Amino acid sequence: MTMSEHAEVTIDVRDLTRTYRRGAMETQVLKGVTFKSPRGEFVVIMGPSGSGKSTLLNVLGLLDRPDSGRYLLDGEDVSQADDDTRSATRNRKLGFVFQQFHLLDRATALRNVTLPLLYADDDIEDGTARALRSLEAVGLSHRAQHLPSELSGGEQQRVAIARALINNPALILADEPTGNLDAASGADILGIFRRLVETGRTLVMVTHDRGVAEHADRILSFRDGRIVDDERIAAQAPSRPAPAPDHA
Repeated sequence: MTMSEHAEVTIDVRDLTRTYRRGAMETQVLKGVTFKSPRGEFVVIMGPSGSGKSTLLNVLGLLDRPDSGRYLLDGEDVSQADDDTRSATRNRKLGFVFQQFHLLDRATALRNVTLPLLYADDDIEDGTARALRSLEAVGLSHRAQHLPSELSGGEQQRVAIARALINNPALILADEPTGNLDAASGADILGIFRRLVETGRTLVMVTHDRGVAEHADRILSFRDGRIVDDERIAAQAPSRPAPAPDHA
């Protein structure tokens, strides 16, 4: 694969395995997982509890290491990178969105969005401008000075998405991001995800909800540590692209 081909593939995982050990007991959770995802694809991972989907998300997020196999992120093999490299790569290339919003209660929306910059040693004035652009990308620039308690659940999740965008990641990982939201707020979040994918980011989301999954481009079904189905969803109607944060 040439460098230009590498640049068009955000995720390239090959024969990933992961086994957890507790005393004499071993549980193999990933059993040779292989797939690629090009830049600008919305992928959903589905499967029953214990099927391995959360472990795969943790490996993709560099929160866990595979026992064997390769994981190329934007063409860089990060499978067995050391802790410092993994931390730097997470901050530079990855954004995370969870079911729980994980916002600081006493910090404004703007302050919550700037938190990842504390680990990047970035200029605070430039970081504030970037955070405002990230909030604008999710339609919340007018709520920048509000505390989480002053925001609805859907608005809090949009703040969490803006925080995930602050370093302009190539890959966004989302774990049940609509699980705590009503149907209308969940639809808003999925619309934001679709627009972000249209700007060239890759998004991988875990969900149990088939209706939510059908907003994606592709569904990977997991069972017993393996991908048992790789389903392509019919082309999504284009949305008005959200402005991507300009970090130049």
